[in-house]
Amino acid sequence: MAQGIPDEVMMNTALIRDLADVAKDAALLHGILMRIQESPNSSELVTFAPFTLFPSPVPRSIFLQALAVQTHYNTLVDRICQDVDFLQEALASTIAVDDFTARLFRIHQQILKEGKSQSVTLGLNRSDYMLDQGEDGTPSLKQIEINTFAASFGGLSSRTPDVHRHVLKVAGRLEESQRVPDNNPAAGLARAIATAWELYRSDRAVVMFLVEETQRNVFDQRYIENELWKRNIHTIRRRFDDVYQTGSLDEDKRLFVDGREVAVVYFRNGYMPQNYTSEQTWEARLMIERSLAAKCPDISAHLAGTKKVQQELARPGVLERFFPDQPEAAEQVRATFAGLYTLDMGPEGDRTVAMALAAPDRFVLKPQREGGGNNIYGSELCRVLEGLKQSSERTAYILMDKIQPAALQNYLLRRDAPLKVSSCLSELGVFGAYVRKGDSMVMNECVGHLLRTKSSEHEDGGVAAGVAVLDNPLLV
Repeated sequence: MAQGIPDEVMMNTALIRDLADVAKDAALLHGILMRIQESPNSSELVTFAPFTLFPSPVPRSIFLQALAVQTHYNTLVDRICQDVDFLQEALASTIAVDDFTARLFRIHQQILKEGKSQSVTLGLNRSDYMLDQGEDGTPSLKQIEINTFAASFGGLSSRTPDVHRHVLKVAGRLEESQRVPDNNPAAGLARAIATAWELYRSDRAVVMFLVEETQRNVFDQRYIENELWKRNIHTIRRRFDDVYQTGSLDEDKRLFVDGREVAVVYFRNGYMPQNYTSEQTWEARLMIERSLAAKCPDISAHLAGTKKVQQELARPGVLERFFPDQPEAAEQVRATFAGLYTLDMGPEGDRTVAMALAAPDRFVLKPQREGGGNNIYGSELCRVLEGLKQSSERTAYILMDKIQPAALQNYLLRRDAPLKVSSCLSELGVFGAYVRKGDSMVMNECVGHLLRTKSSEHEDGGVAAGVAVLDNPLLV
């Protein structure tokens, strides 16, 4: 297999097109679908989610490393959430200049002042990595970020292995088809939600998916919902406006929406400033945070997933704060860190600015935003830093080493896009799920993975942003 694609298949255009048709048929057969709203006035169109024709090679040892470290990342996020002083210290400079993060932090402070209503903590995370190519050609696992809020594609990635196995079998690659690993994060994510629901101890209560007005990725969420329905756990889908208009807390702070008691709120919306369209939206978020319902994420986990916290964790000795009796766990986590640098005001931040301006292609500038398409590179990085280098506004960003992965070749299958070989880069995500009741960790698991691949011409952006496509690792 040459760079992930069989040589003889690469040379046979007719066979490639036949395989692409087979792949699309298999995608539809296995339910890999996405709903796309084409324009405000159009009807909704259901189509297959974009994906690669072939699975992309990933070294088995690195894949297993990523899976093995995920439970430590779950523990790390949970312990950060419980460390009030660390969150306040880490975010102090950011909340002074970033209005969105500051607003979230004020909710966090209010909840601390009132006292948390719920003792059940639910975390559904995804840690994202790329394979950094060293000077000697040896790849190493380096983390891009950890997503604590609305970590998506657990549903669709549960179906992609069957599609790629089918394509490889049709291409006469039976042995390779057996090297596509099993994957079912939807079941694992749902199991954690179900555990939190059970700990709420009310059979009549529901799980509420807090969703956007317009859903482009609804089927991804439906897989998790269906897993909950299999357990006879009822789900509802509501927006912030619905919560504001029909939501209420009783004297015990139980949350009711449309008259239904809510045991778990699973946020699939609310991680970007534009998700909060009015003061009523913020009031709905606060109502949920104050409630007895388990939240995924709660406000502390939302803050724990910020870029600034990621950068602070890379400082010497900080991981040991969270793993005081587990030095091997701290080392396993630290081994996945790329270089991360503060832009706080002072000599250290000044050195970071000078370093970035001297070699901008070595770095990426990251704001405190999620959702893809926010990172800043190259000449744009220079323009932004030149404008902010003497201003405290620079503390709204962090600087990170730019990971240098080796490009592979593959076909990217998109609706109405030409079929051609593309130079591609892949990103590996690993899903983690944990549930804590009081001081006891009830569940802490790695529940699956996600591989996304994009053309190497794109520096940033995921599947939802229209840049990357779904993929599978081919273990080598």
